[in-house]
Amino acid sequence: MTKPARPYRSVLYIPGSKERALEKAQGLAADAIIFDLEDAVAPDEKPRAREVLAQALRADYGSRARIVRINGFDTEWGRADAAAFADHPGVDAVLIPKVSTTADLDAVAALVPGKPLWAMMETALGMLNAGAIAGHPALQGMVMGTNDLARELGARGRPDRLPMMAGLGLCLLAAKAYDRVIVDGVYNAFKDDEGLRAECAQGRDMGFDGKTLIHPLQLEIANAGFAPDEAELDLARRQIAAFDAALADGQAVAVVDGKIVENLHIVTAKATLARAEAIAALSV
Repeated sequence: MTKPARPYRSVLYIPGSKERALEKAQGLAADAIIFDLEDAVAPDEKPRAREVLAQALRADYGSRARIVRINGFDTEWGRADAAAFADHPGVDAVLIPKVSTTADLDAVAALVPGKPLWAMMETALGMLNAGAIAGHPALQGMVMGTNDLARELGARGRPDRLPMMAGLGLCLLAAKAYDRVIVDGVYNAFKDDEGLRAECAQGRDMGFDGKTLIHPLQLEIANAGFAPDEAELDLARRQIAAFDAALADGQAVAVVDGKIVENLHIVTAKATLARAEAIAALSV
């Protein structure tokens, strides 16, 4: 399962039981939506939420990727969730909570054959098995569940997220090794714009494709934070032009802004421009 070319800058959680929120999500500027049947739905509401969501996903969500987070198979609802969306035409992928081993993926894959899987990475064991999980043939993406991971680790919250770095790094390495989508965990203080902006910048610098969000107010900052800015695009264009000129002159390297530019920099530059084009295509 290869990584889709589409952007995943903003991945918004929407409760699967809230009809009004499901309707409103059709017009939100999210690259992807996680329709949540797990944490966002009370136990007594889970069967009804499954029915509500199945109906809602027959509507048009445009270019937004539609991902359904089911309940775990260690609960009474997980298998029924998987069966309900296995052949649903409005579902692009199924997100599995608390993936710790490839066996968790195997169990769901057997009930949703052919449907791409995403894994919530939120347990200590999941961090240690990140490479094997990322290499699963049905896996398309990974979502960091930093709240659950912090709880399991007994970690304190810090602006620099130092307690999370080992887990974030292991999952990033695994995702990049197998060319999977990987999105960062949520920022809980949804009215703290500066804090969110800083955490998006940190996640983008680390290599995440985007960020999971808990409120529509966070969309604009995440979309901007995980998109190439004009300075990056300008540099990419100048690097490509300078390198092409160097090759035409029989040289293997160029110099831009006093820095060496080799072929590896051109690969990155072209990827930056392609990302901007993919984002622009979403906006049409």
